[in-house]
Amino acid sequence: MQPNTKSALLGAAFLMATSAIGPGFITQTTIFTQQLLTSFGFVILVSIILDIAAQLNVWRIIAVTEMRAQDLANSLLPGMGYFLAILIVLGGLVFNIGNVAGAGLGMNVVFPFDTDLKHPVIGAGISAAIALFIFWFKEAGVAMDWFAKILGFVMIGLTLYVAISSHPPVGQAVLHSFIPVTTNTTAIVTLVGGTVGGYISFAGAHRLLDAGIKGQQQLPQVTRSSVNAILLASAMRILLFLAALGVVMAGGVLLKDNPAASVFKIAAGDVGYKIFGIVLWSAAITSVVGSAYTSVSFLRTLHPVFEKNQRLITSLFILISMGIFAFLQQGAVQLLVIAGALNGLILPVSLALLLVAANKKRLVGDYKHPIWLTGVGIIVVVIMSVMCVNAIVSLMSNG
Repeated sequence: MQPNTKSALLGAAFLMATSAIGPGFITQTTIFTQQLLTSFGFVILVSIILDIAAQLNVWRIIAVTEMRAQDLANSLLPGMGYFLAILIVLGGLVFNIGNVAGAGLGMNVVFPFDTDLKHPVIGAGISAAIALFIFWFKEAGVAMDWFAKILGFVMIGLTLYVAISSHPPVGQAVLHSFIPVTTNTTAIVTLVGGTVGGYISFAGAHRLLDAGIKGQQQLPQVTRSSVNAILLASAMRILLFLAALGVVMAGGVLLKDNPAASVFKIAAGDVGYKIFGIVLWSAAITSVVGSAYTSVSFLRTLHPVFEKNQRLITSLFILISMGIFAFLQQGAVQLLVIAGALNGLILPVSLALLLVAANKKRLVGDYKHPIWLTGVGIIVVVIMSVMCVNAIVSLMSNG
């Protein structure tokens, strides 16, 4: 395997993982740990299984057809690709507003530009400018890969330190990951939606297409890269869970407005609070990049103007996200909690379309999609559809 191919495969895995590890990912993990305690390990385990099943199907089907998801959808049913693109772009925009908010909040923890931590506009603006620089860099794809890899390692390393500092009851967490005391359907939907929902599941797959890694001969490498992406995101999820669990089980009281920051500060003091800022900013800025890149990739093949002006369109996507955040005057935490729900709803629709495409000979040629992979994909679609309906009913009844 060529060094450039290895780098692209690893970069795609990190792009998908860091797209998933956004501010909402951190906030939701903390909130659900506080609610479910050690049994949240079971929710994480179930979500990992569903995540891997979804990613294996998405990445393999896109690689073997050598077509982006929206083009596959249009090939199945004219117009469906446009519908899917609209869903992805709207979901990505909502998600990116939360990402920009989180980037501002994280930067404000390290460098307190704004006295109002709920609406850190200056930090958000600086972060958006950094994201724009990456896309206007001459080798934008390479810059994006390295950016995701470096900040991915930073997040995991710093969170590991905080997890160790919080002294979590690891034995109980492991036991209740397999034999839970309680569980929560909404938590599973939220975790899966936040990890492989919406644009996130396509981030790495579309990146591999751009890097020229496609076709049946590349399926072993694509498969490993897709699983690595989930394992990277899951490692971060587990470390955040353990960090929060140690704090909560020791009687720590988490602030309602910023529960994740409470975990880091209680576990490691003022140093931990600064670490939280770095981790949150890293998670948010990489998600800004991943969301913008992937959302625009759904537009590129729909009309020549998008392909010709992709850097400009990507820049507008980031600037619009920043503008909406500044205009709404909403607290970052509220935006982050809302952002994950829409992505969970998109997953069953997009995965179902790809599973149908995988069994169309005119699209896949002589490729035979494994029956077991189709089976688990269908299971994911059914489970996520039912869970999403239940979660919506629950939210409506509580709202």
